[in-house]
Amino acid sequence: MQQPVELGPKPLTLEDVHAVARDGAPVEITAAAREAVTAARGHIEQLATAERPTYGVSTGFGALAVRHIPPDRRAQLQRSLIRSHAAGAGPEVEREVVRALMLLRLRTLATGHTGVRLSTVDAMAGMLNAGITPIVHEYGSLGCSGDLAPLSASALALMGEGMVRNSRDELVPAAEALAEAGIEPVQLAEKEGLALINGTDGMLGMLSLAIADFTRLLDTADLTAAMSVEALLGTDRVFEPELHALRPHPGQNVSAARMLAFLKNSEIVASHRGPDCTRVQDAYSLRCSPQVHGAARDTVAYAATVADRELASVIDNPVVLADGRVESNGNFHGAPVAYVLDFLAIPLADVASIAERRTDRMLDVSRSHGLPPFLADDPGVDSGHMIAQYTQAAIVSELKRLAVPASVDSIPSSAMQEDHVSMGWSAARKLRKAVDGLTTVLAVELLTAARALDLRAPLKPAPATAAAVAKLRETVLGPGPDRHLAPEIAAAEALIRSGAL
Repeated sequence: MQQPVELGPKPLTLEDVHAVARDGAPVEITAAAREAVTAARGHIEQLATAERPTYGVSTGFGALAVRHIPPDRRAQLQRSLIRSHAAGAGPEVEREVVRALMLLRLRTLATGHTGVRLSTVDAMAGMLNAGITPIVHEYGSLGCSGDLAPLSASALALMGEGMVRNSRDELVPAAEALAEAGIEPVQLAEKEGLALINGTDGMLGMLSLAIADFTRLLDTADLTAAMSVEALLGTDRVFEPELHALRPHPGQNVSAARMLAFLKNSEIVASHRGPDCTRVQDAYSLRCSPQVHGAARDTVAYAATVADRELASVIDNPVVLADGRVESNGNFHGAPVAYVLDFLAIPLADVASIAERRTDRMLDVSRSHGLPPFLADDPGVDSGHMIAQYTQAAIVSELKRLAVPASVDSIPSSAMQEDHVSMGWSAARKLRKAVDGLTTVLAVELLTAARALDLRAPLKPAPATAAAVAKLRETVLGPGPDRHLAPEIAAAEALIRSGAL
């Protein structure tokens, strides 16, 4: 049984998000959170009976905030808000994304700044712990006023409406899943509907997951780059620490040190170190790999800083302050998250681009320094990895399109009340697709570099790169006549995703 992730005023960590979203860790509401939630709810109930209108408590929403709602219609107001805002369309969003957005919304509720009832907090925690995943659709969030349609789909399930996936991944009505888990559907009270949907939780959840994925892929890229350098008879001298100390970017130094370590004690590298070697410099795609990978590492580090700040934030409108005031604000705007989601797509595309260039060199007989054309067993009869590089090229081209920022766009909504939006959800969705693309590009480089190293026999690769080849050979055969390559690419992708390299 995994340790529960505690929810309360204390910020969550990226590791907390991963544990709940991907590993199914349970959540637990702390005693401090229960006190804070109860106190804030008392303030909302006082405002609910006051004559003066309060946004989100006794008024409509967005452009309809000018209408004062009588007490006997406010429960209907909350239900109508969720039903009307659960207006998403398109493919079903991944389970891990939905669990992340539920966790992050629940954490904000548990801070005691939203005014929801404790019973609502407990019900949402119960859904997460029971493995109930609301059906959230691809489209519907503009990344402002919160991820409205995605979070509304989650809130709708909390009300016992709509469709969900249960712990067995079966598509069932929400009411049925809640009943099976012993959770009473929530009858929303004043302010609760708004509190359940006014956050950046979907885009923040996807950012948190992407940071973990991109970090792992950069570690893989250092390895596959080192394998390619070795296979192409490149030098390891350009990765020496005194050279990188001259340009003290942290990520560059990390990647250079890793590549140097991967190439340590390589017979292949040692074979061309002597005075007989006439090559002066390696191509940029080999020599500059630490600079590209390192810049990407530094970008991920900045994105993690932004994510940490957002994980420590309370996002709602209006918010309940410690002294009981309920104040409108603009903290739901997704710009801080949207920018880094877009930012990450740029180095991700570039890391894929340089990997594709390294792969292409191994396949070109005029640049591969003695390797057979396309690494084919019988060139002409066999095509080797020729079309695997086509696949890389197609994906790299797509990644360049995905690197075009979403956050520079804005389409006004809600009768011009919400006249500038972040498009952060869109930035997050394309980044997830880009992460998948880079995984495939590195899988092809791994396959190609491993085959090239095998073809350098009897010279032996470095122990570290040899270990990577051996791990790959557990599922993918070595050089030989042409085989169906698609399953081998898929096997290499699975190996990279597993983190076992």
